[in-house]
Amino acid sequence: MINLRIIIITGMSGSGKSTALDAFEDAGYYCVDNLPMALLPKFLELPVESDSEIAGLAFVMDLREKGFLSNFPEVFEALRQKGYRWQVLFLESKEETLLQRYSQTRRQHPLSESGSLIDSIRKEKEQLKAVRVAADKVIDTSHYNVHDLKRYILDIAHKSKVFVSMRINVMSFGFKYGAPREADLVLDVRFLANPYFVPALKDKNGTDADVSQYVLDRDITRLFLEKYLDILDFLIPLYRKEGKAYLTIAIGCTGGRHRSVAVAEAIHAHLQKTKVPTNCAHRDIEL
Repeated sequence: MINLRIIIITGMSGSGKSTALDAFEDAGYYCVDNLPMALLPKFLELPVESDSEIAGLAFVMDLREKGFLSNFPEVFEALRQKGYRWQVLFLESKEETLLQRYSQTRRQHPLSESGSLIDSIRKEKEQLKAVRVAADKVIDTSHYNVHDLKRYILDIAHKSKVFVSMRINVMSFGFKYGAPREADLVLDVRFLANPYFVPALKDKNGTDADVSQYVLDRDITRLFLEKYLDILDFLIPLYRKEGKAYLTIAIGCTGGRHRSVAVAEAIHAHLQKTKVPTNCAHRDIEL
């Protein structure tokens, strides 16, 4: 794991550490929440396959673990000596922001055994002073909403040596069996000529060359695909910039065997030429 980038996320409770961890996960990092600081060196000794697509490792470590403050100087120094590529992100927010967030979520502060919420916040801030000084980057999240913070963290995550792109799933389906709930974009191609009504094609499916040709080799289909692929070429970079990790494009016809399959395969072939990680599945082709 010595060549993997290591991110340690720490800081004030309520400052957005969970959101930051989610952003790193979307960027292809292997993420662990609340890992005991003393276990980090042992965790990093675990083998990782050389062809792994992991962009890096991200850990949230904070005062929820009793040994965090006592162990972090020794562990940080050990990482340096072993040559690991690591970075500490310290997240914090203004007192009024933390008070508002705790009021909205009704969460209990980890140091709230005694005293008021504001006392717990100030106590935590005092205890974390040394960790803040040791951090490579301090991020004030007071003026970030969840989406803004995620975009900001994704910018940091994407500077990793290994970048894991957004993955696109192209899926065909039949409307008679219901539209897939996981779909981000749903396309209805029931306006195209239907091979089902051609006796020689009825029992085949859209992966067969003659069915594919019947569907795709028409002026209306070519014009439609030209316009729809232009839309996808426009949208995909925007979804990626937004931090979307997966995009599912669902193509539907009546039964999910002919038209939707042929069109899904054509879209998949186009996306493969753009080198976007893409897979294609046909949900209802055997029904």
